[in-house]
Amino acid sequence: KSTAAPEKTAQAVAEQPNRPLVSPEERYRMIAEAAYYRAEKRGFAGGDTAEDWREAEAEIDRILTTNK
Repeated sequence: KSTAAPEKTAQAVAEQPNRPLVSPEERYRMIAEAAYYRAEKRGFAGGDTAEDWREAEAEIDRILTTNK
């Protein structure tokens, strides 16, 4: 399992020259990892997993579309 922060992982993928768009599987994995780190940051206590997912999805999509 990667220990890199998800935003750094997505950033590295997005910055590779001439790289095609990430596959749906890669995008899903990045979102899942970002959502996990959000929950981990609050100690897995409280919060809303669906909200973690939505925020992570927005973050990853923003990173991927900003760096085309």
